[in-house]
Amino acid sequence: RTLAAKDPTKAEEVLERLQTEAQAAQENLRDLARGIYPPLLKDKGLAVALEAQTHKALIPVTLDPNGVGRYPQDIEACVYFCVLEALQNVTKYAQADRVQVALRQEDGHLVFSVRDDGRGFDPSKTPPGSGLQNMADRLEAVGGSVDVASSPGGGTTITGRIPVTPAAEPS
Repeated sequence: RTLAAKDPTKAEEVLERLQTEAQAAQENLRDLARGIYPPLLKDKGLAVALEAQTHKALIPVTLDPNGVGRYPQDIEACVYFCVLEALQNVTKYAQADRVQVALRQEDGHLVFSVRDDGRGFDPSKTPPGSGLQNMADRLEAVGGSVDVASSPGGGTTITGRIPVTPAAEPS
């Protein structure tokens, strides 16, 4: 701001350089993300990749994929990592006996929910932790949103919604 007031031409040059550097950083992050993209998610899709993860959970997890098909890679990755984050939160904090994960397409949105039967909490009195913030950030990046429904003693449900059109089935 100080530079813009003193030397607008120089400030414009600095802004252009920063924009170029930011774009390069974003491309590097995308390349990194592609490198850690789960092969099962890439090859078989969201339902199969999540099913494999439910078997690794420390708490019994049921998955209802509801016939959900394939979606663009960034959408599938977003949902996959959000569900894993939600399952991790359940394991850490919920003191739950079981978890239900559901996928569905509804009104042009891919919707996922992760519901536990744990101790719950009061969202109005509990600031979101890094896990919930990570989910919100991921979903926002693809035009989606997250909702947290919980009450003390009543478990917690995390619901994410992303506007989508299904991708063509891979050949």
